[in-house]
Amino acid sequence: MTRPETLGLLEQEVGVLIRRVKRVIGLRARAVHPDLQPSSYLMLAFLAEKGPLRSSAMAETFDIDKGAISRQVQHLTELGLVDRTPDPDDGRASLVSASDEAVRRLNAVAADRRTWLDERLGDWTDDELTGFVDVLGRYNRALDQS
Repeated sequence: MTRPETLGLLEQEVGVLIRRVKRVIGLRARAVHPDLQPSSYLMLAFLAEKGPLRSSAMAETFDIDKGAISRQVQHLTELGLVDRTPDPDDGRASLVSASDEAVRRLNAVAADRRTWLDERLGDWTDDELTGFVDVLGRYNRALDQS
């Protein structure tokens, strides 16, 4: 097989992966809360990992305008998945963080997903799984450089 043919197959497989990831994000979002949108799920997961943050920092991270972030934060707040607190460095601003309930639900969804993955990849050796993670990480780092 030629390199261009192999690169074409790589593009096809990445396309399958992207479609699968989009579907999984939707499933995870609904598992956290039936009214949670996939895009808000990604923001909530980010907040659980990196928060508390200002909305402006999230707008920059996600490359989304502040109005869209504000609407998503409001929706997450209404669902009880996000808490707002005054920013100690600037009383006019607030910090947004995942609520304790959101973190609990996100952790439960992640644990379920890892169990599911382990069942599907049960015939992979630890070395194969580690090798795949290493190669996928290398692939992602190579694409981040452009």
